[in-house]
Amino acid sequence: MKVSKALSGISRRDLFKLSSQYGMSSVLMGAGAFGAAATLPELARAAQSSYEKRFANEPKHTFRLGAAGFNERNLLIERAGVLEFARDLESRTDGEIRVEFIGDNQICGQLNCVEKAQQGIVDMYAASTQNSAGGAPYLNVLDYAYMFRSRADQYHYFYSPESVRTLRDPFERMHGLKFLFTHAELRGIQTGSSFADRPTVTSIEELFGTKNRVTGTQLGRIAMQLLNLNPVPVAWEETLDGLKQGLIDGAETWASAVAYANMAPVVTQSVDLRFFCGTEHTAMSARAFDGLSEELQDAVMESAYLAQVHVQAANEAALVKTVGFSNPQLPGTIFAENDVRVADLPPEEIRKAEEMCSPEFNPEPWAQWRERINGWAGGIDTYQAIYDEVRTIPADTLPENVEPRRWWKS
Repeated sequence: MKVSKALSGISRRDLFKLSSQYGMSSVLMGAGAFGAAATLPELARAAQSSYEKRFANEPKHTFRLGAAGFNERNLLIERAGVLEFARDLESRTDGEIRVEFIGDNQICGQLNCVEKAQQGIVDMYAASTQNSAGGAPYLNVLDYAYMFRSRADQYHYFYSPESVRTLRDPFERMHGLKFLFTHAELRGIQTGSSFADRPTVTSIEELFGTKNRVTGTQLGRIAMQLLNLNPVPVAWEETLDGLKQGLIDGAETWASAVAYANMAPVVTQSVDLRFFCGTEHTAMSARAFDGLSEELQDAVMESAYLAQVHVQAANEAALVKTVGFSNPQLPGTIFAENDVRVADLPPEEIRKAEEMCSPEFNPEPWAQWRERINGWAGGIDTYQAIYDEVRTIPADTLPENVEPRRWWKS
């Protein structure tokens, strides 16, 4: 069992003692309130309080939530909302639903959480849609290049009933999974040691010909190939060494992923290319959801909505105040402490990249996958539908100003 930094001042013996008394989920949920290392008495009180709330009533349903590599510490860096969802759902149902949070890759990882949910090994999971696309290929629908202009576009879409038609319903039909909520960032190129002594990137040409780690998304690879970014499949656990030793020049991911996964010490520049989605979603087995009473189904949806609203506000704040994804950077942030430069590309460079690789300007390389995804969605032109929906808000809308909506009721 891995022990996070928030628990680093507590011996394994004491941690196991608390876990045997209150359960690991109660310990982790209790520890989630601490931004720094907790003392043993503080953690014991928090765990007891969490335990008493969670076990006040006998649950009708106990669900296992496989949270890939997440724990109470790194969920304060990338605010993916997983623990908030679990806490609220237990509280909202007065303990009729109990959620056993299993993170730190103990039951599933980024690449296989989706498959473990389809197999019934876990009932809920949290992982990136791009990594999950290997086991649930419909999730590629989110990864058309430059379909989303900004994080505001992303939040607007996930709150919109259009997301039910073009994402949630087809995903459930194809893969037996219910898309609940998600964190929202856009992917860039996170450069390693080969860019340490180079000037801060200001043009996309400076990235041409570099070798970059790619995730499981097929559409992401198309975008990278069109931008001459040489996508290379590299195991996540090997990415850090690859960046440090210069075996790869960069990795396509988003800013808070660099910070929460402890990549910042080997990343030199965070190039804000914004070329496709970085979405750390939480989903649930449709079979488990359908087995709930109507009242408890409503509770799951309301807790998912609360988590989505929480993520929208908390992650926007954390990007600036915790991660350091801003210019200028706040002192004490993870990027500032590790000398990670944020490379803001000017609008004309983003437009140049868009014209090189987006389906709007370069449709042919996308045609086969677009036809496949549209077929899975029942004939909807998914790219055009999502593209049009997100452009119903002004391009300069701030992410924190997007109006929250209950997507299943709107």
